[in-house]
Amino acid sequence: MQPELQHLHDALTRHASERPQQIALWGDSVQIDYQSLLADVQQRQALLREQGVEVFALAMDNGPEAVLWDLAGLFAGIACVILPPFFSPAQRAHCLQQSGVSLVLADAGMGAELEALGYRRDQQFWRATRPVHGLALPAGTAKITYTSGTTGAPKGVCLSAAALLRVVRELEQASRSSAPQHYLAVLPLAVLLENLGLYAALLAGATLSVPSQRQLGISGATGVDWPRLFGMMAARQTQSMILVPQLLLGLVVAVERGAFPAAGLRFVAVGGARVSADLLARAAKVGLPVFEGYGLSECASVVCLNRPEANRPGTVGRPLPHVQVRLGDDGEVLVKGTTLLGYLGEPAFTGQWWPTGDIGAFDADGYLQLRGRKKHQFVTSFGRNVNPDWVEAELTQRAGIAQAFVYGEGMSQNVALLWPRDPACSDALLQAAVDEANAGLPDYARVHHWLRLAEPFTPDNGLLTANGRQRREAILARYREQLCPSLSSSVSA
Repeated sequence: MQPELQHLHDALTRHASERPQQIALWGDSVQIDYQSLLADVQQRQALLREQGVEVFALAMDNGPEAVLWDLAGLFAGIACVILPPFFSPAQRAHCLQQSGVSLVLADAGMGAELEALGYRRDQQFWRATRPVHGLALPAGTAKITYTSGTTGAPKGVCLSAAALLRVVRELEQASRSSAPQHYLAVLPLAVLLENLGLYAALLAGATLSVPSQRQLGISGATGVDWPRLFGMMAARQTQSMILVPQLLLGLVVAVERGAFPAAGLRFVAVGGARVSADLLARAAKVGLPVFEGYGLSECASVVCLNRPEANRPGTVGRPLPHVQVRLGDDGEVLVKGTTLLGYLGEPAFTGQWWPTGDIGAFDADGYLQLRGRKKHQFVTSFGRNVNPDWVEAELTQRAGIAQAFVYGEGMSQNVALLWPRDPACSDALLQAAVDEANAGLPDYARVHHWLRLAEPFTPDNGLLTANGRQRREAILARYREQLCPSLSSSVSA
């Protein structure tokens, strides 16, 4: 067994001996103690090995079963794809086909979707009824994590167990001084950051609460029933969790209004998208122990993290010990360490330094500050990557829309600027075109609000290049106030 895998296995064995009756996994109603955890994993590990597959997929909501099967695949050396619930059916189909998945473990609600793709129920598994010819996996792939939809066809990032579990070890070390004993998984397990967060909780011997997203009050990529979420946090006496900025905002507002106490929380990590300095200041003022970090799937998630002993709000923290971080000549953040094996279907990554596409700077004490992105892609406040070119193409392919500009950096809802093909076109027809485009998009990429332009983008007004490409920075500068409404207005606790 690889050293990092052995380290996790030894920790779980030790917890089973030292705290056999302590709850390890707590779902909606099911509880599994540490004494039973490894036996349950090993049983599923044997079942997976009997299937003779190189890769399998999990299409399950958060819960103990999803965690047990995920761990079983990890220890069995079988690559695992966890299908994001916030992907569209077409995107999930792409993931299954590209990764060559012939075996799926899925919730009952996924049955119709899987049947339409040619899978049939066989006891606890769904099996492909015809050969699935996926792309070749890089040697040593333990997990294929799909980016959250930067285009209509997400890329599969192939990662080794050693890379994943080295990050897990550093995450557990980073929160150790806070000694959280009850971790709540808030994000879907398909989000790599959450996947590693639950490993870290088990490594630490904490109780891991993994209620379903429905029980948490979370739906899709952006829907949150705040009272339900806070009720679950209180009922489980949550001490630690990972949040994206929009969820942190909701928590801060709730604490400010006296709707939720900050006292029980010991370590709240926040990442996945830019966090405003004002929000971090508000969190600190009400006593929330919030620590911002930074990472990306291609580097097995977390690269930098603020910690109780080394916390500088306004930065994403210092690099963790398992990586080296430096800046390119243009300020791009470059990472060496736990990098991907390669993208599925592309040549293996053989370099040393991974170009992140983010621009940053170090302060005098080695804390990293992020200053923006090199490309057009933006990240919503729920941590979802969106390539606006993709959404704009969907919009301008509709009959009524000639030009579209989509924006959502750090926002809970995406906004579009629209220019109609016919200036006399009614707003109702434009809305119908937006609705038609949204119907084919996953919810995190949809246009939630739009504004009608008074004039089109042209080279003469400086908003198009001579060859017809949008000058995105110029458009954003001119329309920033219309595109960026107050984030706090979208949350009610």
